[in-house]
Amino acid sequence: MVRAAVLPAIGSPLEITDIDLPDPGPDRIRVRLAAAGVCHSDLSLSNGTMRVPVPAVLGHEGAGTVVAVGEGVTHLVPGDRVVLNWAPSCGSCHACALGEVWLCANALNGAADVHARRTSDGTDLHPGLNVAAFAEETVVSASCALTLPEGIPLTDAALLGCAVLTGYGAVHHSARVQPGETVAVYGVGGVGLAALQAARIAGASKIVAVDVSPEKEELARNAGATDYVVASDATAREIRALTGRQGVDVAVECVGRATTIRTAWDSTRRGGRTTVVGIGGKDQQVTFNALEIFHWGRTLSGCVYGNSDPAKDLPVLAEHVRAGRLDLGALVTERIALDGIPAAFEHMLAGKGGRALVVF
Repeated sequence: MVRAAVLPAIGSPLEITDIDLPDPGPDRIRVRLAAAGVCHSDLSLSNGTMRVPVPAVLGHEGAGTVVAVGEGVTHLVPGDRVVLNWAPSCGSCHACALGEVWLCANALNGAADVHARRTSDGTDLHPGLNVAAFAEETVVSASCALTLPEGIPLTDAALLGCAVLTGYGAVHHSARVQPGETVAVYGVGGVGLAALQAARIAGASKIVAVDVSPEKEELARNAGATDYVVASDATAREIRALTGRQGVDVAVECVGRATTIRTAWDSTRRGGRTTVVGIGGKDQQVTFNALEIFHWGRTLSGCVYGNSDPAKDLPVLAEHVRAGRLDLGALVTERIALDGIPAAFEHMLAGKGGRALVVF
C-alpha cells in the first residue's frame, strides 16, 4: 500500500489516497520515487485538454530507485537509480523506423492498462501517462526507465524526465538554434526555464524571455535571459525593437495558447523559426493569411517531447549538469508533498513560479 494522487474523473479535484500496487510482472519494475515534477500536462490531463482513461494516478515526470524487477528484466536491478520516460518508443512503428521516436504510435498504449487499485474500495486505476509518478512507488514497464548517469542528484533528476528533455530538445532538436542567433522564449514555467538555459548553452547572442508575470524576471535572467518582456498586445513590437527592428531568429512557445503562438510567429524575423511546445485545446485556433505566409517566409513547427530521443539525450544532459552548464535546481520554485499538488495546479493557472517538485 502506497500513497498516491488520484484523478477520480475529468474535472474533479485530485484525491490523496492509498493504493495497492501489484508485484512487477514480466518486463516490469517497481520504483520508489524520490521526486516528481508537477507539469502543465498533468493539469491538462485533469481538466480534459488531454484525454486519458480515468480514474488515474497522474504524474509523468519522476525519478527514483528500482526496488524490484519482474521476469525478463536484465538491464536493471534493485538499487539502480532511474529517470522515468513517460513515452517509451516501440522501435517498430512507422515513426520509429524513420528515427522519429518522439512520435511513436505506440508510446502511450500503456495508459489504458490497469495500474493499481484503490485500497478503500478496490477501484481499478490507470497510470496517467504510463508512469503514475504522483505516488510513493509505482510499477512501470522496464522500457519506461532510463538509468540515471552518475553525478546527478536523484531528486533534481526528476526534471530530466519531461521539462528539461522538452525545453532543451525544443531549442537543440526542433529550432536548432545556432551560436549567435537571437531567441525569444514565451512562458517562464519549468519548460520555458529549461529552454532559456538551452538557448544559453547553444550560444544565442540575445535571449528574450516573455511572460505575463513581472515577478518571473529574476528567474528568467538567472536561467540565461538577457532581456525580459511582460506579455502585452505590444510584445512582438517590443521584441523587434530589441533586435534592430528585425525580430528574433527563433521563438519557442511554451504556453499553448492561440494568441501566444501568433505573437511568437509575429516576433520572428523574415525567414525566422517558431517552435510550439505548449499544448493547447482544440478551441485554440491560430489563423494566418496566405500572403503573409509567402511574404515572411517563416517556419512554424510543432514539437513533441522536445523531438528528443531520451535514451540518447539523457547522457548529454547529464554532462551539461556535471559541467555546470545546466542547473536543474534553478527550475524549481517550490518543493512540496503529495497533498501540495492541487495548490501547485492553482499556481500554474495563475502563472506563478517555475516548477513545483514533489519530494518523497
